Amino acid sequence: MADLWETMEALRREIDRAFEDFGFRTEPFFRTAFLPGRAARRYPLVNIYADRDALYVEALAPGVDPASLDISVLRNTLTLAGEKRRVPEDVRPEAFHRSERATGRFVRTIELPLEVDENNVRADYKNGLLVVTLPKAERVKPKQINVQVS
Repeated sequence: MADLWETMEALRREIDRAFEDFGFRTEPFFRTAFLPGRAARRYPLVNIYADRDALYVEALAPGVDPASLDISVLRNTLTLAGEKRRVPEDVRPEAFHRSERATGRFVRTIELPLEVDENNVRADYKNGLLVVTLPKAERVKPKQINVQVS
């Protein structure tokens, strides 16, 4: 079943890319996360920032099982996938008085603003925050140029 969702997500990304090539933006109209039939939304929510050497993606993902996280980078595209588990199996559905927290599998694809070194990406998860460190590719790092005095 997971392979089917991954295949569908890859197809969706290709269709999005085709529309973007013609100047159409497809987000967020056709994307959903977790809740079928609800308004489209992105998950997890992210902050992206950079310093001289790296790009950082902070993803707010409380309740996500770190073992379920699948992070991949291809050229300048970062894909975050994982799963927020449902309540423990010993809790019966009829025991709930309210259930507002979304659960299930998610996939989020993020176009990065610059080229990164795919071989040295690092991800850390702590207290519900996933931090992905993406070192910049050498050719996009600023080069220091010495001024020659004559």
